Amino acid sequence: MKQYQAKNILNLAIAGHSGSGKTSLAEAMLYLAGASDRLGKVTDGNTVLDYDPEEVRRKTSVAAAVAPLEWHGYKLNLIDAPGLFDFEGGLCEAVRAAETVLVTVSGKSGVAVGTEKAVKAAEQRGCAKVFFVNGLCDESARFYRVFEDLKAKFGPSVCPVVVPYIVDGKADCYVNVLEYKAYQYKDGKPVVVPMPDMGDRLEGLRTAVNEAVAETSDEMFEKYFSGEQFTPEEIIVGISHGVKNGTISPVFCGDAQLCYGIEQLLNGLIWLAPSAADRAGEVALDTDGNPVELSVNEDGAAAALVFKTVADPFVGKLSYLKVISGKVSTDTPLVNMRTGTQERIGKTVLLRGKKQEDAPYLGAGDIGAVPKLQGANTGDTLCSPARKVVLEGIAYPHPTLSMAVYPKNKGDEDKVAQGILRLVEEDPTIGFENNAETHEMILSGLGEQHLDVVVSKLKSKFGVDVELRDPKVAYRETIRKKVQVQGRHKKQTGGHGQFGDVWIEFEPCDSDGLEFGERVVGGAVPKGFFPAVEKGLRECIQKGPLAGYPVVGLRATLYDGSYHPVDSSEMSFKMAAALAYKAGMPQASPVLLEPIGALKATVPDANMGDVMGEVNKRRGRVLGMAPAGDGQQTIEADVPMAEMHDFSTFIRQTTQGRGTFTFEFTRYEEAPPQVAQKVIENSSL
Repeated sequence: MKQYQAKNILNLAIAGHSGSGKTSLAEAMLYLAGASDRLGKVTDGNTVLDYDPEEVRRKTSVAAAVAPLEWHGYKLNLIDAPGLFDFEGGLCEAVRAAETVLVTVSGKSGVAVGTEKAVKAAEQRGCAKVFFVNGLCDESARFYRVFEDLKAKFGPSVCPVVVPYIVDGKADCYVNVLEYKAYQYKDGKPVVVPMPDMGDRLEGLRTAVNEAVAETSDEMFEKYFSGEQFTPEEIIVGISHGVKNGTISPVFCGDAQLCYGIEQLLNGLIWLAPSAADRAGEVALDTDGNPVELSVNEDGAAAALVFKTVADPFVGKLSYLKVISGKVSTDTPLVNMRTGTQERIGKTVLLRGKKQEDAPYLGAGDIGAVPKLQGANTGDTLCSPARKVVLEGIAYPHPTLSMAVYPKNKGDEDKVAQGILRLVEEDPTIGFENNAETHEMILSGLGEQHLDVVVSKLKSKFGVDVELRDPKVAYRETIRKKVQVQGRHKKQTGGHGQFGDVWIEFEPCDSDGLEFGERVVGGAVPKGFFPAVEKGLRECIQKGPLAGYPVVGLRATLYDGSYHPVDSSEMSFKMAAALAYKAGMPQASPVLLEPIGALKATVPDANMGDVMGEVNKRRGRVLGMAPAGDGQQTIEADVPMAEMHDFSTFIRQTTQGRGTFTFEFTRYEEAPPQVAQKVIENSSL
């Protein structure tokens, strides 16, 4: 593929609800443009973009994939984003690298949550939005109902460009409202046919177009309301300006599996969608934190963002780059601004799914990849040492579902940990930690399917079988009453014996562990043995008297005792302290403490009652509510962490994926008696 300048490069993220035909649309575009020699089908597992074995097996996208095509002197970089919410990280990556989001909408099911998420992601990033209503050859498809839903949901900026002429429930031909031409498909190719009689419907659509154009400038506004007609050129230029500045969202339609409407979509994109140059670069930060505007200029100092990483144990690491300015080539010295080290560029490649094509360089505005950048991670900025800047990274959703990972084969713990860490390089929405307290490896993700893919990849890529279990809860224990007890250790074994005698006062306090003090008088216990007493107690509080959980909020004061001038030793007093602990703690009204977390759940107004009811059912306390805009409310509550394991599944099902939440540990509270009793019964103490 030849090199293109930024003014002739379109970077398109294809996004939308799962099942709306994103990958099929991309495959049709690639096939029609000659970038693929066959029309890949998701059901057959032979698509260019769903190439990962997990995607082939599941027949759905689980990661963003890139493929370029050439169309009438333009290069279009397609970035196919997953639609399933469990793989939302791929949408974040795709939108970060794009100037336009091509939102696919099912002609049958219409506007869905994934449609809303795609539009929201585009608006947050400042990308242009283009809709494609797909699957119109299905008799149950209803284009005009879907179009009205789009307008109702996203406002008057939704503007028709290509609409179907429907006969007997089927889209017989496709009318370009801007050109005022009709196309019928014969042998998969469009042929111009006489305009069908669509009555008032077509005039209503053209009125919507004219009104949208009138809003693009004062000059157009005056011309329209003075009664003058727009020329076809004015309409196309006006719509193009509106699309580029975000005030117009054009709607195309067709059927990706039959390639209907795809040529009109490609033509429309190069007329309307902003090029990489139209975005006028980005604002980065220099080493002092000051803003620096970067122009999309191949002759400028290089700056590129790593927007995706593939970590393969056999092929090695592959870093996907969006070049903002300058060129990236083997002759370009680049500094990784996160690590401060220089990255060696071995070669640059263009990607078409899993296939790589060597390229002499990656120019400003373009997308490509560099193999074997061992020190580079997703979100890193690579730039010229002559102009050190940091580009805006990628904002990922936080993991919401955590499970404990157990290898099926004993001794594979290290292999499991190393494999997950490699997968985290690919997918930053995966969380992983070793919980030192529960001695579990905790894997976190965006949902059950997300974690299931991680488990599958651990086996296929790294050869380790694992199972997922509910993670253990890190309880604590404390006391509620003051007690004074003796600990006396005496042992005679011939020769020197062992003797230690202490009186210790145990009482509650506000601390994260043990507070140790002494008020011994008269040398009843020599000062040299005080550290041994404290050490003995600190070892003991690792296991509480109820269920063996660590003890917190304990003050222990050594106030009396006795010693033997020959038989006393540090070990003797350490043992005496342990005996005092074992004797005193059961007498001090021990209680079990459970971890409490702060929940912030943002959900649609209609789901408020269900979510609040669920919080109460999980023993939570609702603290308040606040409007979150766009018809949503944020609920704040305190909830026991033991009750929150599957909350992510509940909130996704209840809100159809519209709800989000964060949950963070805040403190410990005394567990209710029935909860404590169950934990104690299940403990291994």
